[in-house]
Amino acid sequence: MLTIAPKDTPLKDLHQYLLGAVAPRPICFASTIDENGNPNLSPFSFFNIFGSNPPIAIFSPARSGRTKQTKHTHQNVLQVPEVVINVVNYNMVQQASVASGEYDKEVNEFVKSGFTPIKSKIVRPYRVKESPVQMECEVLGVKETGDEGGAGNLIICEILLIHINEDVLNEEKRIDPNKIDLVGRMMGNWYCRASGSALFEVVQPGHHLGIGIDSMPLSIKASKVLTGNNLGQLASITVLPDMQGYVSSEKFSDEESLHKAAKQLLDNGKIEDAWKLLLANSK
Repeated sequence: MLTIAPKDTPLKDLHQYLLGAVAPRPICFASTIDENGNPNLSPFSFFNIFGSNPPIAIFSPARSGRTKQTKHTHQNVLQVPEVVINVVNYNMVQQASVASGEYDKEVNEFVKSGFTPIKSKIVRPYRVKESPVQMECEVLGVKETGDEGGAGNLIICEILLIHINEDVLNEEKRIDPNKIDLVGRMMGNWYCRASGSALFEVVQPGHHLGIGIDSMPLSIKASKVLTGNNLGQLASITVLPDMQGYVSSEKFSDEESLHKAAKQLLDNGKIEDAWKLLLANSK
C-alpha cells in the first residue's frame, strides 16, 4: 500500500491524490457579484450540504496552486455576502466547464458560457436559468485555511430560497435522480453521471438495527464466494426469517455451490430468500 505524508508530497501530486480519492463530488455552480454589480459565474467541486435546520451549504474556491491568488468568487462574497448555488446536470456540464476558465475579472462568464441569467427573488446575484435547482444564499462567513497555493476558503452559506424545475420531480414532488441527471466531479478531466444504471439503492437501517455480521455463522462470514456487500445485505436483516414449514427445493453438493446460489438471490435484492436458502442447507 502506498503511504504518503501530505507535508512531504509535492502540492501537484497531493492535489491529484485527494481529488482521486474523494470523489465523486457535487458541483456548486456559484453566481456572485462584486460591489459594482459585475456578475461572476464559476463551478467548484469542493462543495456539500452541512445541515438542514438551518439549511447550510459550504463550498471552497481554493487559492490557485500556481499563483496563490484567490478566486474572483471569493473576492466577491467578501464585498457582497450573497451567492446563488446552481446545481449542474448532464445537459449543462460542458457549458459549465467553459465558465471555469481563468478569465479576467471584468469578463462576464454568463456571456462566455452562454447561460441565461435570471433575477433572484431575495439576493443580488443572478440565477442560472438552465440549472434544474437554484439556491439563493446568504453568506454567513468565510473561513480561510491558509495563504499558500491550494489553501481553502470555506464559504459558509445559509440557503434562503430554493427554486426547483418541476420537470425533475416525481409524482410525490420529490427530486427524481434519473430526471435531474446530476453529474459529479472526479479527478483531472473526469466526471461521472448519476443516473440510469449508475444508480443503486442501499437501504439505510436507521433505528431498525440489523443483526450484524458478528451474529452470522462462521461458514457464512468466511465465505470465499459472498462479497463484503453480500455480507452487509445479510447483516441488515433485523431478525432471521421464520423457517417453520420452509423446505429448500434445491440440494447442494458443497458449500461453494450453496453460496453461489445465495449470492445470486442477494444480487437480485432477495435477502430473506437468501437467508432461508443458507439456513436450510448449512451443515
